Amino acid sequence: MAQLGSRSPKRHGRLAVPVGLALTASLAFLPSVAASAAPLGNTAGTAAAAKPDTTGPKLSYVANLNTYATVKAAKKAIERAGGTVVTSYEQIGVVVAHSQNPDFAKQLRAQRGLFVSVGATRTAPLQPVQTTEEGTTQKLSAADAAKAASAAADGQEPLEPNQWDLRAIKADQAHKINDGSRDVTVGVIDTGVDDTHPDLAANFSKGQSANCVGGVADTTEGAWRPYADGSDHGTHVAGTIAAARNGIGISGVAPGVQVAAIKVSEPGTSLFFTEAVVCGFMFAAEKGIEVTNNSYYVDPWLYNCKADDDQKALVEALGRATKYAERKGVLSVASAGNSNHDLASNAIVDDTSPDDGTPVPRTIDPHVCLDLPTQLPGVVTVSATGDQGFKSYYSSFGLGVVDVAAPGGDKWQVPATPDANGRVLSTLPGGGYGYKQGTSMAGPHVAGVAALLKSAHPSATPSQLQAMLKAQATKAACPEKVYDGTGALVDATTCQSKWGQTGYYGYGVVDALKAVK
Repeated sequence: MAQLGSRSPKRHGRLAVPVGLALTASLAFLPSVAASAAPLGNTAGTAAAAKPDTTGPKLSYVANLNTYATVKAAKKAIERAGGTVVTSYEQIGVVVAHSQNPDFAKQLRAQRGLFVSVGATRTAPLQPVQTTEEGTTQKLSAADAAKAASAAADGQEPLEPNQWDLRAIKADQAHKINDGSRDVTVGVIDTGVDDTHPDLAANFSKGQSANCVGGVADTTEGAWRPYADGSDHGTHVAGTIAAARNGIGISGVAPGVQVAAIKVSEPGTSLFFTEAVVCGFMFAAEKGIEVTNNSYYVDPWLYNCKADDDQKALVEALGRATKYAERKGVLSVASAGNSNHDLASNAIVDDTSPDDGTPVPRTIDPHVCLDLPTQLPGVVTVSATGDQGFKSYYSSFGLGVVDVAAPGGDKWQVPATPDANGRVLSTLPGGGYGYKQGTSMAGPHVAGVAALLKSAHPSATPSQLQAMLKAQATKAACPEKVYDGTGALVDATTCQSKWGQTGYYGYGVVDALKAVK
């Protein structure tokens, strides 16, 4: 699955977490097709001549329409090729379909009068999903909770003494000025959120929550909650963003804003497939959500290469969805990943894709093979730091790719807190609390600061919010040393800097205090 919060080696925050748990603005700007395309009537007649093969595995596909094609015509072509339409988005010209025809995508691609690109969203058959975090969750014990509470000062939440991450971005100081506005909602596109948690219930927006798994939004009561066998990732992310200041547990970065859950990870595997993520961005856009947090990468490919017909279609569909969301006022924040990859390099070895089948090692160029949604235009890319301010040992990076940095946790950077735990403490399903680390944990800190900015500047556009995040960030130069995966301090030879940016921290570490001032 795509990496979640602390994006596992695949998730944004990508280290060792379950795999799967990180274009054009309108049809008027979609790529046009060559004038030599076969006439629609002829193509339709040919397709109708032979009955489609249905002996293959049942796969999910995204079909991206060209400028002048209609969804109605596309649906007919899909059905003639042996497909079943799951849903369609006329706003961006994307149709999601299922088919058991092994040549389904090939037959549709031949109809250039209709489609720009068509691709399978997975390599394994559909079955009744992952994230960006490094390592497993460490649950907070009752004894450690009591230790933290005994150290809490007046005005602090009971577990706040262990929240070194809030102090690292001055969120504790920001709360004395402004907690954020209830007119602002952050959508957690993730594995689901337990809205019954006592630290989340007061700030949870049910009317802006849904289950998008499969590609169609389900808004029935509780559909947005984690599966019984599912991940705690989304609930942890939500707490970092907006856990209430209510005398219970922890505080979020923006404890006065609302948080919504858009579940996009599959049951059992926690994989994040394109059709679900496209649904998530479209749902957020139509429901008036101001900020989305995306602590995962879209499965099954860690990097999507446009030279491959299937992967090209996934990039196109997701790019259209994020651009549409941006035009509707949504700022998207995404984790950089937990693979410690240099996203600005010319070559990266990807030995984890596809993660829904048998991985085939390949060397890719991240300039043309994209980590989705992290490397899409308009998306804020976030790297992770620890208590000492160093880049977290697992965090991916890249000069000109990473926009800003935020606390994601690092087990080697140990803070002077009651628990002395360098990971990030937040909410867990069932009313509990626990520690996680990963770029999945860094992303929600930035989403929270963005929510504070939106609260202070209600009319700000997504691009303006992103500009403020960068301008207000605390500058951080390339360090001389950095921790590696074994906990050893090594020379930070992979950090580059230019034009006020660094590959490790982008424009710097986000600042919540400046956001409310």
